[in-house]
Amino acid sequence: MQRILSLEQTPGLSVPLRFFLGAPVFALAAAMLLLWYGPQAMTSRWSPLTLAATHLLTLGFLSMTMIGALLQILPVVSGIDIPGGRRGAGAIHLLLIGGTLALAAGFLSGAPLPFRAALVLLPLGFGLLFGVALRGLWQKASGGEMLQGIRLATAALAGTVALGAAAATTFAWPLGLPLMALTDAHAAWGLGGWLLILVAGVAYQVVPMFQVTPVYPRTLTRWLAPAMFVVLPLWSLAGWPGAMPASWPADALSALGAALLALFCGYTLRLLRQRKRPNPDATTWFWRIGLASGIACSLLLWAGEHAGEARGLLLGILMIVGFGASIVSGMLYKIVPFLVWHHLQQQLAGAKAPNMRQIISDAGAMRQCRAHLAALLLLLAAAVWPQALSRPAALAFALSSALLGWNLLRAVLLYRKTLAQRPS
Repeated sequence: MQRILSLEQTPGLSVPLRFFLGAPVFALAAAMLLLWYGPQAMTSRWSPLTLAATHLLTLGFLSMTMIGALLQILPVVSGIDIPGGRRGAGAIHLLLIGGTLALAAGFLSGAPLPFRAALVLLPLGFGLLFGVALRGLWQKASGGEMLQGIRLATAALAGTVALGAAAATTFAWPLGLPLMALTDAHAAWGLGGWLLILVAGVAYQVVPMFQVTPVYPRTLTRWLAPAMFVVLPLWSLAGWPGAMPASWPADALSALGAALLALFCGYTLRLLRQRKRPNPDATTWFWRIGLASGIACSLLLWAGEHAGEARGLLLGILMIVGFGASIVSGMLYKIVPFLVWHHLQQQLAGAKAPNMRQIISDAGAMRQCRAHLAALLLLLAAAVWPQALSRPAALAFALSSALLGWNLLRAVLLYRKTLAQRPS
């Protein structure tokens, strides 16, 4: 069931936009890193170069965008007051920027000092997010399946941060913790919990609303996110070194998590085939690319080690760039024009505001969608043939990131220009 939007609760435009506008810069930085180092950054998921690029994407692009969307969505959908407003959002944003850059610098340099800085800045930023901005999540008694998904996603984010901090301490101080097990659990909680559960929870509202599809069935919206959230700690315990005498419990839980991912992606693709608008726009194509990537990721998880040596890189590319970046980009092309239009309507005092298609054109969004698809395919191929394709993939991904940033910036420039030209 879709919830009624309380648009009068919309926070200031700068609250989400500061996160949205900076996110493509981090994606562009990851592309430049791959372009500079070439095949060295595609040798293994454990390469320091790969880890630096991965965190520029997961922290700098995906999480920044998702946090900006949360700060926008929670007051509108659930009437949750976000204390602190612009100042609180600004503090969270600056701490996360500093922490992300410090973490990437730590992986690139191998020095302990940047990791120690990241271990201060990132927990502070996320702690402020949990303790202040999202406090209302746990105070509100109800809220439906969407709010349930957001609660579980933020709980998974807390687990992701804790596991990531534990893994980072092994670089900052020689503590002798099981780094590989911590990293695997950190990735699972981040991608299977924070990313998947939040995308699913938000999809329950935005797919029927923006894509004009039937609503999700109640059984799926009620049980998918809790099931995924239960799988995460069980898989983490089963896969911990020495916790189980055999590997099959962890393998079975991994297969179950893959099935839940495939269920969400497959059913959402089915809804998109039933959309009432005949001509798909860029957002529809982004959703299709992301959902197809999620299903491909599920197949690789089921294949296990039979998928070959590049399996780890392929899983990361499919889940981060294919599933996460595609769906996040698609939602930005609906959220940003709507916010700009809504705030202009409020401030123009009866004067006509540009419509949403004028704020970000369909043609501009489709150009970036094509560049993104080309980059995704080249990145997947580069995981198998890094010598030949790593730099072409980097160029394509840099182009896609730059186009996304330019489209979002043009929307903000149009907003300012329209306000400057309003009648006195």
